[in-house]
Amino acid sequence: MARGDVEAGSLRIAIVSTCALSTPPKAYGGTELIIAELARKLRELGHHPTVFATGDSTCTGARKALFDHGVWPPDPLAELRHVCAAWSRIARLEDVDVVHVNSAAALPFTTLFPVPTVATIHHDRDESLLAHYAAHPDVDFVAISRRQAELSWEVPFRATVHHGLDIERYPFGSGGNRCAFLGRFAVQKAPHLAIEVARRAGLPIVLAGEAHSVDRSYFDREVAPRLGPDAQWIGEADHDTKVELLQSARCLVFPIQWEEPFGLVMIEAMLVGTPVVAFACGSAPEVIEDGVTGFLVHSLDEFSRRLRDAENLDRRACRARARARWSASRMARAYTAVYRQAIDRWSNTEAGHTLHTRGDHGAALTKLHR
Repeated sequence: MARGDVEAGSLRIAIVSTCALSTPPKAYGGTELIIAELARKLRELGHHPTVFATGDSTCTGARKALFDHGVWPPDPLAELRHVCAAWSRIARLEDVDVVHVNSAAALPFTTLFPVPTVATIHHDRDESLLAHYAAHPDVDFVAISRRQAELSWEVPFRATVHHGLDIERYPFGSGGNRCAFLGRFAVQKAPHLAIEVARRAGLPIVLAGEAHSVDRSYFDREVAPRLGPDAQWIGEADHDTKVELLQSARCLVFPIQWEEPFGLVMIEAMLVGTPVVAFACGSAPEVIEDGVTGFLVHSLDEFSRRLRDAENLDRRACRARARARWSASRMARAYTAVYRQAIDRWSNTEAGHTLHTRGDHGAALTKLHR
C-alpha cells in the first residue's frame, strides 16, 4: 500500500501477541482474548491484521512467531525470544503500515525496524518498567483505563482505549439468588473477601478461577478454609461455563485490593445483564455506572448491603448500557484512530519523512532484515 493511501484506505497491521497463552486463550487470559477480539473486528472494518502468536492460536490473521504452544507460567526470556522472532517475521512482510505490540519486551526492536509502532500497556504501575517505556518516545503508548494512565504518569501515553468484547457471545441471563466470583485467585483479586461479603449478606456464592503458582499459599491459607456449601469453587472456567455462571448470578462480586488496570470480567458480567458490585478503586469507577450497571462501594458492610440491593437493578438496562459501551467494534474503531495517529506522527518526523521519500515501510524493513 502506498503511504498516501493510508488515510483513506485499509491498514496493514502487524500485531504481536504474547507467548504465554494461545490467542485467544482457552480459559484464563485477558490480553490474548482482547487481541483476538481486536484482530477479528479490524478485519471486519476492512483492515488486514496479522497476529504473531503461538502456533495453536486461532484468531484472525494468526501466524506462529516461535512457540507451538503457550509458555506457562510466563517466562520473560521466552517472551523476549518470541518478540524477536515476531519482529523478524514482520521484517519480511510487505507494506506494513503499523505494528502493535503488547509487551515491554517488544519495544527495543523498534530501534532496529523503522515503522510506526503502537504499544498497549496491560499491567498496573511497575516501577521497574517506567524508565524502559520513557526510553521509547517514538512509540505511541496506549492505556487501557484513565486510572492506569494517571497512576503511571511517567509513561508517554497518547491515548486510552478501553477493552471491548464480541457482545453476541454474551446472551442475556435472568439471574438468580447466588453471587458469582470469577478471576484469578490472588490476594489482589480477594476471593476470600468475596466469600466474606456474600456470607454477611446471607447469600450463596460460586467461585470460578485458579490460583497461579505464586498465589498457591494465599489460596491454601485464605480461600480453601472458607469454602463450604454456601461458597462453592468450580475451578477454572472456559467461555461457556463462565457465561452460564454469570447469567445465573444475582451479581458479580469484585472486591479488588489493588489498582486494577481494567478488569475484563466486569464487562463480561454486564453484557449478560449481571450487575457488578466492586470496591471503588482502579478502573472500577470508569467501568461501573453506579446504580445502573452495578454499585461502587467503600467498606465491607456497604459491600454486603449492595449485594442484596443488586436484585433491584434492571438487568436489561444493565445489558443495554454494556452493549453500547463495551463492544469490540468500538474498541477496533478506537485503535484504528490510534494507528492513523501513529502513522501521521511518524511521517511528520525526520525518520518517517526519510522512509516516505525512500519508499514504503515494507521495503525498508526487508532491507534492515537482510
